Amino acid sequence: MPPRTQPSPMSGRQDRPQADRLTVIEVIAVALSLLWLAGTGLFFLVLAPQDSVDGALQFVIVLIAVFMPVAMIWVGATAARASRVMREESTRLQAAIDAIRDAYLNQNQFLGQTVDKTVSQKLDEIVAAQRKTETTLATFSSVRTHEVEPRPVLAPAPAPSGADDQVALPLGTPAEEIQAPLSRADFITALNFPESPEDKAGFAALRRALKDRPTAQLIRAAQDILTLMSHDGIYMDDLRPDMARPEIWRRFADGERGRTVAALGGVRDRSSLALTTARMRQDAIFRDAAHHFLRLFDRMVSQFAETATDAEISELSETRTARAFMLLGRVAGTFD
Repeated sequence: MPPRTQPSPMSGRQDRPQADRLTVIEVIAVALSLLWLAGTGLFFLVLAPQDSVDGALQFVIVLIAVFMPVAMIWVGATAARASRVMREESTRLQAAIDAIRDAYLNQNQFLGQTVDKTVSQKLDEIVAAQRKTETTLATFSSVRTHEVEPRPVLAPAPAPSGADDQVALPLGTPAEEIQAPLSRADFITALNFPESPEDKAGFAALRRALKDRPTAQLIRAAQDILTLMSHDGIYMDDLRPDMARPEIWRRFADGERGRTVAALGGVRDRSSLALTTARMRQDAIFRDAAHHFLRLFDRMVSQFAETATDAEISELSETRTARAFMLLGRVAGTFD
């Protein structure tokens, strides 16, 4: 930033005597005052007629005649000097404003370059966070060798009872059909994510949920968007949304939109809404991740509500994933 144009204390002490020095205005005022005093003295002492005027009245007339013009002369001189000082101050102020404007323009150019670098660094951090998230989820989904229980050996298929009977061969059967379906309790626990590193039950439910392909896609999308929102200090544990009744969730699952399901956007935290809205408008990566998460959660709710009870729907609405859906859905206008 360029140096300020205001004078230093030392220069102020040097400039003050110049401001107090007599100028042409004061010299003219002194000359006029002396000339007037000399003229009035000559008049009253030499040329004034000697009449019988009251002494007190004559004294007042002399004072007015002598000192009133002198006072007017110095009033005019003071006004002229004040005008000169104001012009000088205006000139210095204009110079200071020009210097501040130049410094502001230079600073804006510097800040513009800094902001560009900051945006690039922010994008790099987001990409690194996404890669870290994928690695973490892959670690959750991996089964360690000392925890794997031996699978029971399948019994041989029974012999055909007739000539036309055929035996179904297990070759090519997908792994999703071999393993047991994911329970709704594990599904809800996985969507809430583990409470702490010591939450063994939460990690176990998360590992089981990641073996189910549709659930794993939703969990990864939720983890990505939660990670991105945490960069702005938005955490689902801090939100206290107004919980909607299970029948409203069922209406949303059946495809209803608008005012009938507006209660699902029960997030009232103004700061979280403002920060999320700004990220949705300015950050393309955040916007794509949010819409991807909203699509997967919408699809999941439609399937989950078909067989879930009201109590299970209420538990689902209290998970961190559901709170993220309420916040993003309200910002994206899903409930309008």
